[in-house]
Amino acid sequence: MQNLPKNKKIILFDGICNLCNSSVQFIIERDKKDVFRFVALQSELGQEICNYVGVNPKITDSIILYEPGTAYYLKSEAALKIVAEFHSVYSLLGIFKIFPIGIRDSIYDYIAKNRYKWYGKKEQCMIPTPELKAKFL
Repeated sequence: MQNLPKNKKIILFDGICNLCNSSVQFIIERDKKDVFRFVALQSELGQEICNYVGVNPKITDSIILYEPGTAYYLKSEAALKIVAEFHSVYSLLGIFKIFPIGIRDSIYDYIAKNRYKWYGKKEQCMIPTPELKAKFL
């Protein structure tokens, strides 16, 4: 894919999900090394990246971590790869890798399936503040 920032990991997220938006804010606050960029799945670029890697966001119901030219990760694997970049107490969440991916993803799927009911959703995608605009593609 052309025109994506070099040496940045791209997090694709559900732009209308309150839980997802809170997660993005959580990541931004802890991304001290400026590793991540964010793209709403609903955006044109989000759809383009999904098509490029062969993921249908309508049935995936997952956060996607895309490392251009390297790999992409879904669900619990994406979440664990993201927190591993924090190099703080949160990186200890990597301990969950001891559980088989099927178990981790089952828990992830349960939360994803209920996220709108538990946390609600917005009418439109989040609009970043001017200070955060550079973090979003």
